[in-house]
Amino acid sequence: MLPDVQKTKPDLPVRLNRVGARKIKKLVLVDRGDKRPVVLVSTFEVFVDLTEDLKGANLSRNFEAVDEVVERLTEKPVKWIEELTEKIAENLLKRHEYASKAEVNMSSELILRKKTPVSGISTQEIVKIFSSSSARRSGEKETWIGVEVWGTTACPCAQELMRAKIAERLKKSGFGEDEINKILNCTVVPTHNQRGKAEVWVQLKNYRIPLEKLIEIARAGMSCEIYELLKRGDEAEVVERAHRNPLFVEDSVRKMAEKAAGLLKEAPPETLIILRQENEESIHQHNVFAEIRTSVGELRNLVC
Repeated sequence: MLPDVQKTKPDLPVRLNRVGARKIKKLVLVDRGDKRPVVLVSTFEVFVDLTEDLKGANLSRNFEAVDEVVERLTEKPVKWIEELTEKIAENLLKRHEYASKAEVNMSSELILRKKTPVSGISTQEIVKIFSSSSARRSGEKETWIGVEVWGTTACPCAQELMRAKIAERLKKSGFGEDEINKILNCTVVPTHNQRGKAEVWVQLKNYRIPLEKLIEIARAGMSCEIYELLKRGDEAEVVERAHRNPLFVEDSVRKMAEKAAGLLKEAPPETLIILRQENEESIHQHNVFAEIRTSVGELRNLVC
């Protein structure tokens, strides 16, 4: 019989929190009702904990668990991506009898089609979607789903500075106060812009949330959506929309919170939610960031 080195004792008996594999790629089909299923190229991470008396985990069992569950569950398109991570976590515990906890993370790129605001040209948008599940030997389970969406934001502070500067120049040129206000109201006042990344994460407990709702929540925090392809009229419209809706990074998170309170009406009040925004500054070397971690019930109380 060939030796099983993983079951030997390590030189240093230390318990390890996470042992596993990353960058396991699989195809996943997601059901869309009467439409053609979405094909996701998904990347998995699988981990178990390791007791101090074992030299290593049998990593081939991790791959077997992923293969078995994904193959079985994707014979037909899945409706909820979190079903995959939940089942894989459960299977990992069954296959690793020494483990007290298993964790599975899945990330995919979802390609959406949308139309540009003026010309109506069809273009594509890439949205990252996530599912993360953990299972414990005690029976405790936890699952989160999330999305990552990119957009653009315009800075309110710099815009007010430019507004004051323009007003001062107009005044020196002989324009009256009423005329200056009319000009400024008709003009898109410049400011600096950022590409913004919004993330929305929701903890699931006996409740399912369509990813479309999370994407809508994430988009709510942007001054304007962005597009892969824009005609000249579209480009002018996107720039104007962004400058008519300037937002601090803190405002972005508050806008998402307001949208989440309205869209997640059926979620149990104890449902946990994480909303975060990171903006890549255009005139600074740093990024700016804001986040809120709360429950859906607390969001409803704040908004209502």
